[in-house]
Amino acid sequence: MEVLKNCLLCPRKCGVNRYEKKGFCNASNKVKVAYYSLHMWEEPVISGKRGSGTIFFSNCNLRCIYCQNKKISIDGYGKTISNKKLGEIMLELQRKRAHNINLVTPTHYVPQIASVLRKLKDKELKIPVVYNTSSYENVGTLMMVKGLVDIYLADLRYFDDELAFKYSGCRNYFEVATLAIDEMYRQVGKFVIKRGMLSKGLVIRVLLLPGHSMDAMKVIEYVYKTYGNDVIISIMNQYTPVNKIEEYDNLNRKVTQEEYDKVIDFAINLGVKNAFVQDGEAASESFIPEFDSSVI
Repeated sequence: MEVLKNCLLCPRKCGVNRYEKKGFCNASNKVKVAYYSLHMWEEPVISGKRGSGTIFFSNCNLRCIYCQNKKISIDGYGKTISNKKLGEIMLELQRKRAHNINLVTPTHYVPQIASVLRKLKDKELKIPVVYNTSSYENVGTLMMVKGLVDIYLADLRYFDDELAFKYSGCRNYFEVATLAIDEMYRQVGKFVIKRGMLSKGLVIRVLLLPGHSMDAMKVIEYVYKTYGNDVIISIMNQYTPVNKIEEYDNLNRKVTQEEYDKVIDFAINLGVKNAFVQDGEAASESFIPEFDSSVI
């Protein structure tokens, strides 16, 4: 694929020839997958009763220092597979009665994924396709999957670009992510729920980080003022400190109930009507998949 010979797929714009070397995301020209399964821990309209057919891609173009899936996003755990095998995995998950195909961190493999989906979508593959992303995306890359993706499950991690630089090493996150989310919305429009399941639309995830309630509130305010109730906001308290982070002690604890309630109250007072919230304590490590060599 020519696009991989001068890779500009993501905002890092490394420009490397991925047939010969690796850029920031550490991905080669081949798709690498760590894990796939029926996943029950997405939003209810994604996981449903039977699970979301989740494919976890190895490597990442954002690489947050607090990532709970560090083993695959930063350490690169996984197995290199062919495009044909990727298609077979999608069809296998469909046979297992997955509600959808959920592509987790797909940005750096978009050309290969698009090639597979063009062959399968609405032919052998009949269930919705979910693009599950950090939103650190180029609009041009998202255009490659226009008409192939039904649902965007998009993080909006930071409002404050200083936080984005501290935790994810990028200074322009909010500008880039909001342009990308605009493109996602143009492609799929107002969300549609059929028989309790999301069939198309945009879900914007706001992950509350410990000590950063105000930033989360600014993100929610932006989303609501931009899209009103045409998108679903998922306000998440599941931040899990997996590895000790010496530089930022706040990241070594979970979100408090007080912090989370403050953000929820803000969203309600703002007028947000279509939102998911999480009950109980922040997530434990049991929410994190076990990435082991038996999966692929």
